[in-house]
Amino acid sequence: MIHIDRDDPARADVHQLLSEHLADMYATSPAESVHALDHSALSGPSITFWTARDEGELLGCGALKLLDAAPGSAKHGEIKSMRTTAGARGRGVATLMLRHIVGEARSRDCGRLYLETGTEEYFAPARRLYARNGFTECPPFADYALDPNSVFMELHL
Repeated sequence: MIHIDRDDPARADVHQLLSEHLADMYATSPAESVHALDHSALSGPSITFWTARDEGELLGCGALKLLDAAPGSAKHGEIKSMRTTAGARGRGVATLMLRHIVGEARSRDCGRLYLETGTEEYFAPARRLYARNGFTECPPFADYALDPNSVFMELHL
């Protein structure tokens, strides 16, 4: 059975998965268009990080970054570092992780949940996953700038 729990991005198997993720991002996108975070950045105070495991085996990870909100305005969140291990693809891990993050964002009274992903064919499965779960394209958010290598998406919660 797959369990999703808070975890440490510096944990050895997680660190390896995140390193693979970063390597794939740099192999797929120009360096200036890579917005993936390394394990130390994912340990920041505004980020909650989870892993999906089955009997201790790492299957995937994902994070929720709370975005700065103006006083009196609704909080917003950003999905970061969604990644499934190669061996776990096709098992529904990404959908479970995404639903977990959406649920967490709702429980924290976020008004919107955002994400950035790539435009290349490599990212097509991710874009389909997000669209199937109600995300729609939107303009750049937070500190992002318009980038032909990025697709920005949002979900109204």
